[in-house]
Amino acid sequence: MKATVVWDEAKDLLNQAKHGISFKQAAQLLLSDEIQLEIFDADHSDNEERLMTLGPANGKLILVVWAEREEDVIRIISARKASRRELFLYYKFTDGP
Repeated sequence: MKATVVWDEAKDLLNQAKHGISFKQAAQLLLSDEIQLEIFDADHSDNEERLMTLGPANGKLILVVWAEREEDVIRIISARKASRRELFLYYKFTDGP
């Protein structure tokens, strides 16, 4: 994905405190050439289409929730370490460990 990535600075600080992942790290994943698993978030897409991306960042697998605000402008909503279930999905997708 090659786009401009934006986020709310206050929400980034809250996310870092809660999950230990910065939106800058999340943006690096979204803009990287790393293998990524993208999933449509049907449960949270009533007002806007939200997507989740699983992929590696700084030696760990993270999940980034985001929405496309306009063409090629991505807004990060949240980022956190992947759950066990998400790890399983990602490694199944990539034929990893």
